[in-house]
Amino acid sequence: MKKLAALLLVVFVPPVFADDYASDRAQIENLMAKYIFALDWQDGEVYASTFTEDGVLDSAGGVVQGRKAIREMIEKLRAAGDKRFADDKSGLRRARARHTVSNVFIEVNGNTARARAYWLHYNNNNPERSGVVDSFGHYEDELVKQNGQWLFKKRHVFNEQRAPRAAPDRFPL
Repeated sequence: MKKLAALLLVVFVPPVFADDYASDRAQIENLMAKYIFALDWQDGEVYASTFTEDGVLDSAGGVVQGRKAIREMIEKLRAAGDKRFADDKSGLRRARARHTVSNVFIEVNGNTARARAYWLHYNNNNPERSGVVDSFGHYEDELVKQNGQWLFKKRHVFNEQRAPRAAPDRFPL
């Protein structure tokens, strides 16, 4: 009976390994989702928390380094959006923008990782408030695990709608 109980415990309660690939991958994918939700809701504090203290964001907004500067960048985006909405006399509900992430590739090497993923941006910033895909690109990420938490050390955002931000003609993996 003891052998059966031990077997059932192994079969139905898998061990949890903090450093295994599946756990690391799940944590990194959650980090990517947290980043996207914070970006779309323009929450500077949460957005900045996805980076290391000295993290680097290389995007259409330029190269920004450090959590404080990254948070301030998102807060400025939020303030500009709030002003546009306050100045809008159309009577339409606030326009929204959203991102999706797909084709996530992650390589973990101890407490460092690199990741690549596609992103797609869509919005409803038109009089019908209908959804429109307006840009796409991919991310190239360097990540580190600090105090058991994965964070972006560097995130490079390629945007195929902007020539200076478009990806080079090389395979990104």
